[in-house]
Amino acid sequence: MNDPNLQRAAHLDTATLSDAMDKLGIAGQCLGIKPRDHSFRMTGRAYTILYGPLDAEKPGTVGDYIDDLPPGTVVVLDNGGRENATVWGDILTAVARYRKLAGTVIDGANRDVHLCLSLGYPIYSRSYSMRTGKDRVQVDAVQVPVTIGDARVLPGDLLRGDADGVVVIPRSREEEVLEIAEHIEASEQQIRNLVESGLSLREAREKLQYHNLQSK
Repeated sequence: MNDPNLQRAAHLDTATLSDAMDKLGIAGQCLGIKPRDHSFRMTGRAYTILYGPLDAEKPGTVGDYIDDLPPGTVVVLDNGGRENATVWGDILTAVARYRKLAGTVIDGANRDVHLCLSLGYPIYSRSYSMRTGKDRVQVDAVQVPVTIGDARVLPGDLLRGDADGVVVIPRSREEEVLEIAEHIEASEQQIRNLVESGLSLREAREKLQYHNLQSK
């Protein structure tokens, strides 16, 4: 991981990053997108794919993009929240892990959950099912802005996932988001230290101005 901001983000949890984006007025929380296992951790930059309903005049496709992605990439699939057609399964999971991708985020459903669990490959999705997306959805565009759980994701944006879900940090704002998140994390650790030294939680929070940490 030679990207300094990826390294910084990897040391921060999604809750802290979410608070930092709230302070800046950035809607970067991918609401409704959950890890298939709470042990999953993911940090990387987005490669985006937009799906649409099947065009009746041609067969559907889920895409063969996986061969083109460098290690550390987060595959971001916008299937419009559809839960009736999956766009990720066991072959993609196996290849993604072999190619050392960082993880997959889906506004929609994946299948073959057992393999991502057994391989430890991070998948974050709205739901899961056994029903294939073949001949049900199609790739409409690649490397375009997409929407994941109400959050806008552009190619190259930074994504961080953990047990609480996924946040996306816009590439144009990541320096300020990370700086504020690091300040919030340090302040919260100081609060814990002060409580352990004998202060009440109220006193410690007042001392570190806790209630203003995420306010705009």
